[in-house]
Amino acid sequence: MILNEELLAVQRGEQGEAMRKVLNTLVMYGEAFGAERMVKITGRMGHAVIGTGSMTWKPVFDLMEELIEGGALPRQSFTTDPRGVEPHVPMSLMDRAMFKLIFSGQKRMEKEWERMGIKDSNAYTCTSYMEEVGNIPEYGDILGWAESSAVSYANSVIGARCNRNSGILELMSNILGYVPEFGLLTDEGRKADWIIEVRCDKRPEPQLLGSAIGFKCVEDVPFIRGLDKWIGTELTQDAKDYLKDMGAAAASNGSVGLYHVENLTPEAVRHATADGGNALIKEDAKVFVIDDAEIARVKASYPNPWEEREAAGSGKKEKNGAPELAFAGCPHFSCAQLLDWTERLSEGLQKHGNEKVTVNTIFCAAPDVRAAFEDKYPAEAAKLAQMGVTVSGLCPLSYTSNPLTDKIRIITASNKLRYYSKARFFSEEELVEIITGGWNETWERGGAAR
Repeated sequence: MILNEELLAVQRGEQGEAMRKVLNTLVMYGEAFGAERMVKITGRMGHAVIGTGSMTWKPVFDLMEELIEGGALPRQSFTTDPRGVEPHVPMSLMDRAMFKLIFSGQKRMEKEWERMGIKDSNAYTCTSYMEEVGNIPEYGDILGWAESSAVSYANSVIGARCNRNSGILELMSNILGYVPEFGLLTDEGRKADWIIEVRCDKRPEPQLLGSAIGFKCVEDVPFIRGLDKWIGTELTQDAKDYLKDMGAAAASNGSVGLYHVENLTPEAVRHATADGGNALIKEDAKVFVIDDAEIARVKASYPNPWEEREAAGSGKKEKNGAPELAFAGCPHFSCAQLLDWTERLSEGLQKHGNEKVTVNTIFCAAPDVRAAFEDKYPAEAAKLAQMGVTVSGLCPLSYTSNPLTDKIRIITASNKLRYYSKARFFSEEELVEIITGGWNETWERGGAAR
């Protein structure tokens, strides 16, 4: 790899041994993927994927301590992924004690992030690009992020450039201020390998559409046609929220780090040709059609993790049973989504003649988004609380990634949470019905679409 004078000085140890190790690690990473040079990070702020202080992550925290002591600190302020648990979430004293043990590294990790220059104590979210949080890259910015849904959003909706890095390489990139140039940082790497034709007769649910795209494209770049029919040709807040959730599903069911949407996302608009084509599409791009039947097929393919747990001999008498916990907001909700879901639940409760939700329900949003929601919409925030819903800044994925939650029957409308946990997936409409109207035989069978 060819290094500039600044990086050669680092390699000679002129900025200390810790910085030299950081550089050499990133050089090896880049060379493994054929990178010939390092390029400077230009994003205004970094992001760290490590937001939960698990008891098993001591080696990670030891490494962070070594970097701090060696003077190898991030060049910029940064945000980080959400915590795995926080006081807003109701739980028994026994559960609280167990979670305190499971996340016993949280205080140490947060102190280390403070020493490294984290933006503030509210900067724990997977949606750092929300206006209320303020970590918003610009078109063409070079980033060194790792959070899969944030990488997808930054690449696709904003038009920044970022590879899907690992957490430690992400940290080292933001310390060095450079990333190796390959993959999605290059013009060629951002061209589409697939044309996805969306031919649905109704607006496809973003989590399911993203899942279908991820299953088919895996790590390739898709160019999506026909979606603008359902979400428009302007990046409104509704369109951004849709793409956020769709991208997160494509990144979890596959490894899609970038997608283009015809007539909508910035690169797709800039590279449109006069003949109706697009310069972003490779000549040998494959075509895949997604219609209502394909969306239904994808949903029906999701396993029931409660049945799997019973088959493994968990000791539970019921194979299914009523859910005990519901999560929505993975990735974290926007303020607009909190408003929308408040209205949905209110209408659902009125329809079923109930005053409170029938399942312990947690909506997840960035701490700054939650504060803005409570400040700008106090009546709606109060209504949500009266309905029995908790709004939390935690990461539902981290919350459920431990043995303590394996025995809890959890439901969600998030494909990402479904994929990485034992939560059972239902569509947004179905989740609202269950939360507001209660559990019945329809849900036992997997919902209306099954």
